[in-house]
Amino acid sequence: MIIATLPTHTREIHLASRPEGWPELANFTLVETALPDLEDGEVLVANRYMSVDPYMRGRMNDGKSYVSPFQIGEPLEGAATGEVLASSCPDVPVGVTVLHHRGWREHAVVSGATVKIVDPALAPESAFLGALGMTGLTAYAGLMYAAKFTDGDIVFVSGAAGAVGSLVGQIAKASGASRVLGSAGSPDKVARILELGFDAGFNYHDGPVVDLLKEVAPQGIDVYFDNVGGEHLEAAISVLNTHGRVAMCGAISQYNATEPSPAPRNLGTVIGKQLTLQGFLVGMYADKAEEFAQKMAGWLADGSITWDETVRDGLENAPAAFIELLRGGNTGKMVVRL
Repeated sequence: MIIATLPTHTREIHLASRPEGWPELANFTLVETALPDLEDGEVLVANRYMSVDPYMRGRMNDGKSYVSPFQIGEPLEGAATGEVLASSCPDVPVGVTVLHHRGWREHAVVSGATVKIVDPALAPESAFLGALGMTGLTAYAGLMYAAKFTDGDIVFVSGAAGAVGSLVGQIAKASGASRVLGSAGSPDKVARILELGFDAGFNYHDGPVVDLLKEVAPQGIDVYFDNVGGEHLEAAISVLNTHGRVAMCGAISQYNATEPSPAPRNLGTVIGKQLTLQGFLVGMYADKAEEFAQKMAGWLADGSITWDETVRDGLENAPAAFIELLRGGNTGKMVVRL
């Protein structure tokens, strides 16, 4: 089925050049392009929200990684939600809202088999990019399975005011953590995580992270959820109790570095403390998606968990939103409204 007055052209953000260190606006370009005709099984989506995420910085490098790099002169991609304008896929009718992975453009032609129909009556549409989407599953699975959270654990989260970190802390509290601690990059962000239910927090600009962590964790920590890497990871290793666990989700402090980070310099401590450092990707836990969805629905319904968003408007402003994200300008999930 195809509706009338369909768009024939759209705008996309392309990678113009590979960043060296911190990305700049010159690394991106806004391009108008013709939309292809639908083939069997495809749908045309008018994107309404798109996600910008720290992992995208790694895809801008031309190096071997767990996901292929973005190509120069080609559109970037990432999670997005939008309305189906036309469909040649019987399972995805015109008018439904879908989640897919062809963001960084105003319209997308995608295979109907790769989209997920979502119900914006259940939650704001952008929530399916955050608390109800990959971000939420990352927080849940990383804490529960990568870090092997157990009732009574003392949990420390870095990047605690960010999209993943803010959910990790709340999930830990809702699941029986005895104490939840967080670090963030400004007094306002520290105040926000306390409002979200964290027991204590600190601004990592206020001094050496290890000293600040010891102040809020006199009994040590059992779990560290790492979104930052570098000095934060080194501090956590120093403060972790015997048999402590680390879920290594991200290392945003190093994404734009042009030289290798020296930290952590205390890896020998891991041996004596019998620590577990577990790197993970959310795709490892795809089989936990339904479990997560059921639990998150309950937490949202009873008010145990809330989420924050930083919204920027206009596709043309997506590169600036991405750069802002990397510099810590967001609270909660960064999304672009198209």
